[in-house]
Amino acid sequence: MTVEEFWKSWLAIWFLAGPFLLTAVDLAYSFYLSHRHLDAIKEALKNSRYIYIWGTSLGKRGLIWSFLEIVKITQMIMMPRSSLVIGELDPVDLENFPPHLKRLLKIKSVMMIGSGVWLVAAFVLVKFK
Repeated sequence: MTVEEFWKSWLAIWFLAGPFLLTAVDLAYSFYLSHRHLDAIKEALKNSRYIYIWGTSLGKRGLIWSFLEIVKITQMIMMPRSSLVIGELDPVDLENFPPHLKRLLKIKSVMMIGSGVWLVAAFVLVKFK
């Protein structure tokens, strides 16, 4: 299969559409997390400054804010160094964070990073075709 034939095939269309489809799945998963597991996450992080300040309004400010809150909490748990340094995350809360919730947030972070890497790869392939 030559390069010109590949770019006219359905495989190329799906390859280029993949990051956007994965982003749509990621948004649906964020919606699921914010509606089903946000209370358990807030309870697990009850000593953290971020939850202390924003806890009463988490999940109540609208759809876009719910997505952003889930991304912020995912960052706090999966890459905790900066959150620990600035004091948003309590080290005891991080240590005692439930494994099943951490697994759900790990799935979220893999989808976010995966869609970003896939989008960059698709862009590079199209740009330098």
